This record gives sequence, structure tokens and C-alpha cells, in this order.
Amino acid sequence: MPNSYPPPVIALGQQPNGFFPKRYLVSKLETARNLQKEIGGKIIFFYHDSDSDYRETITVLKDKNTQSEFRLNFTQENKIQKNFSPLYLKRIPENWKAEILKQLPRALEENQIKLFSSIGAKNTADFCLEMYKKLGLLEGVEIIRSSNQDFRQKAPNLTNDYYADVKYENEIVRAKVLAKDNKKFGLLHHGGGKNTEFEISEEIPKNQITPGRDERFGWMNSVIKSTHYICGNSEFEYLKKEKFPEVKFLKRDQVEDESLAWLPS
Repeated sequence: MPNSYPPPVIALGQQPNGFFPKRYLVSKLETARNLQKEIGGKIIFFYHDSDSDYRETITVLKDKNTQSEFRLNFTQENKIQKNFSPLYLKRIPENWKAEILKQLPRALEENQIKLFSSIGAKNTADFCLEMYKKLGLLEGVEIIRSSNQDFRQKAPNLTNDYYADVKYENEIVRAKVLAKDNKKFGLLHHGGGKNTEFEISEEIPKNQITPGRDERFGWMNSVIKSTHYICGNSEFEYLKKEKFPEVKFLKRDQVEDESLAWLPS
């Protein structure tokens, strides 16, 4: 009798992770590929490019001579973009690549620098994704982006603890949405207990809405329907795994210096 079970769907999720990816992202992908060799099915990379935290894209490199670590990151056109715009809308200034190229010889070989130079994307999420593709890390992997408008339409409606991409000071920001006095307000968190609150006057269509961290997996998996999910270390701890008995959650393989950039040979 033929097997009537659908093929496995092996998923992993990650924000844009540095213009050279951190080693723990590569570990997630390798763990997924090893599982695929055992059970078959397909791999889906859910790319959380709706996040706004610019710290996610820090690239940590090691000086070839001193072995000391140093950090590089994208810059943006203004502070609002840097702090609050989603990563898929953080525009890269024209002079950014030239400034980074001055620093890369400390850590990279000529072929690696040429690879960096070949990336032409104009926002941080696109730049990272183009790099990961050129590195060959995503070969044979289906990519779904949280910024994708069609995906957001297919996902469930969010009514509590959600965020929306809305206008603020001539930019699009990712704001937490609050309801008060029959009005909607956006909340931008500066850190240190400081927040900015502003009224949202326009309607918020579904394709502008994404969940907070605690609701993200259920929102995502309602569409991709993974059977297996590869978790990062902290992700494995905070996910409410008992809510998804149909999914098998696995920790990624552990690697040394997991936050260092992974570089091609």
C-alpha cells in the first residue's frame, strides 16, 4: 500500500544575519541539509526581513594579523531608518560599500573581497540575501520572506501584540500597534525605557502587519506547514513547542565562535 503521508517540510528562520553570515546561520542550514539526507522532503528558509533591529546585521570578522575581532555593519540614510525601519527598507547610502572595502583587507582574502564587491543590492535585507545566494548557502532551498505581501495575506489575522509597517516622519517604520480610545497608535522603542508614541491615522491593511516574537512561529507555520523546524539555541528555549504537536523541533548543530562571520575558502 503506498505511503499517503505528505513529504517532510524542514524549515528554519533567521533575520538578515550580516553581509557575511554568522556561523550559527550556516549551522542551521547544514543541520537542515543533514536531516533532509535522512528523511527527504524540502527545506524552507524563512527570512525574517521585517525585523527592524540593525544589530542583527553586524558582521564580526577577525584581523588576520592580530586575531582580534572587529565589527562592521551597514549604515543608513538617517536615524529613523537605522532604528525603526524594517530591514527590507533600510536603504544603503552610496558611499557605504567604499568605506567597508577599505577595512576588509584586514580580515579577507582577495577572492572574498571580490565577492563582496559584486553585491549590488540597495537595502540591507536584499544585500545579505544576495550574498548568501552567491555563497551557495541557499542552493536547493526555498526562500520565503516575511516582507512578502502575498505571504502576509495568506497568514492569519493578528489582533494582539502585532506590529505594522507604517509612515512616520517621512519614513516607513515597524511600530508596535496599540489601541486606545477607539484610535490606533504606533509605539517605537528607543531602549532604556524611552518610547515614542504617535497616532496612526490611516487604515492598516493586512499586508502591512507582522507579529511579535512570541507569535511569529505560529504565524509563519500556518502558511509553510513545516513538519520539522531547526531552532537556534535561544529560539529552542522560548518557543512554545507544546502548542505545535505536529512539528518536530530540533536544535541546530553546535559550532565554535558561532557569532563570527562564516567565510568561503
